Amino acid sequence: MILHLHLVRHGQTYFNRYNRLQGWSNSPLTEAGLADAVTAGEKLKGIDFAAAYCSDTTRAQMTAERILDINEAAGHTRPTLVSDMHFREQCYGYYEGQDMAMAWYAAGAPHGAKTYNEIVSKFGLAATRDFLKEADPFHDAESDEEYWTRVEGAFALIAANPALKDGDDVLQISHGNTLLSLAHRFGGDDLDLSERPANGSVTVLDFDTDKPFAEAITITAYNR
Repeated sequence: MILHLHLVRHGQTYFNRYNRLQGWSNSPLTEAGLADAVTAGEKLKGIDFAAAYCSDTTRAQMTAERILDINEAAGHTRPTLVSDMHFREQCYGYYEGQDMAMAWYAAGAPHGAKTYNEIVSKFGLAATRDFLKEADPFHDAESDEEYWTRVEGAFALIAANPALKDGDDVLQISHGNTLLSLAHRFGGDDLDLSERPANGSVTVLDFDTDKPFAEAITITAYNR
C-alpha cells in the first residue's frame, strides 16, 4: 500500500525566534507561527485527507488544527487528529531550551567541530545526535539509534491504521530536524539540504507500508 504523506513543519515558535533548541519542550506559536499554519493550510486545502497525525506538542497540535480548519472549510471531511509522542522532534536532553550555537559547540568542540554544520560536514548527520548525547551530563539526549527507532515507530502507527487504503493522502505535522533527517536519509542528490525546512513548509513522501522502513520512503517534494 502506497500512502502519500504531506509533512508540514509546524509554525514558528518563540524558541524558533530565539534560536533555541526545543525538541520535546513546548513553546507556543508566535503570531508569525499562526500565519505559517494558515499558509500551509491554504497550500493543502484541495487535498482530501484520510488521516492526520502530529506529535503531542502544542506547536504541532495548534498547526494541525489550523490546517484542518481550513481543509474542512474547503469542503473536505475532517479526519480525527492523532497526537502521539513517536512524532516528536529529536530529544535534546540537557540542552533543551538552550541557545543552538552554544549547544552545538558543546557537542562538537571535543571532536574539533564548533558548529552544527561543521559536525555534519566532518562526521555526518548521525554524529550530531551521538555527540550531543555524549556531551549531555545526564545522557538524556537521543542517540541516532534511539531517534530512528522512535521515528520508525511513528511510521508503523500510520501503516497500522486499518482505515487507510492504497493511494490515500495523510497529513502529518512534523519538525525541522526530523524533516531534514528524513531528507538526508531518503532524498536524492537533487535535494538542496543546505537549509532547514521553513516553518509552514510542506514535504511530500510516498510511504510504501509493505516494505522495510529503510526502503519504504520516497521524497517527491521537499520544503515547498
